[in-house]
Amino acid sequence: MKKNKKVICIICARGGSKGLKNKNLRKILNKPLIYYPIKAAKDSKVIDKIIVTTDSKKIASTAKKYGAEVPFIRPKKLSGDLATTEDTLKHALITYEDIARQKFEICVFLTATDIFRKNEWIKKAVLVLKKKKNLESVFCGHITHKNFWEKSNRSWKRLKPWMKIYKSRQIRRFIVREDTGLACASRAHLWRKGKRIGDKVEIILNNDSFTNIDIHDKNDLKLAEFAMKLKN
Repeated sequence: MKKNKKVICIICARGGSKGLKNKNLRKILNKPLIYYPIKAAKDSKVIDKIIVTTDSKKIASTAKKYGAEVPFIRPKKLSGDLATTEDTLKHALITYEDIARQKFEICVFLTATDIFRKNEWIKKAVLVLKKKKNLESVFCGHITHKNFWEKSNRSWKRLKPWMKIYKSRQIRRFIVREDTGLACASRAHLWRKGKRIGDKVEIILNNDSFTNIDIHDKNDLKLAEFAMKLKN
């Protein structure tokens, strides 16, 4: 099996969804959701191979229409509600590497339910990972100044001690929400081990409120349609 430094993008799009039937084929501005990550991957100009892993022949056909490859249909054991993204990515990468008889160095993860991404986030994630050999992953993260609480021993506690101090948002510390569905690049060896991201990371900070929309039900779909019209 030949080795190279190529970049593969794998988009997960299963057919079943309890919240929104045929979710990945639902349309925003007359384009199915699966169209958006494929288009973004192509426009980033840093992806060598775009793969969609799905258990649906309809999604497979649509993905091919917009320029992705669907070299296999995902097995049933990775198509249920409890199947993890990590297991799905591991299966897709290893299966495709066996088919293509080549190893990839960098893997990019995008979802069809996060459609408010900028193409430059994908490009930056890949280029930073190529440049900084000590990093394992580069992904998008949403800045938030909100306080977070967790329940511990039947009582609620702030997630971080510094959250007890209330300051102006402009000078207050912030935390970052992991948004790998928007753009995430990782070393391929992590995916082969069943890990989406590593511990040595760089985060592309983002405070675009539109990226809070993650499409999982009919209300999300309506909100996304309206937001996309506003952005355009």
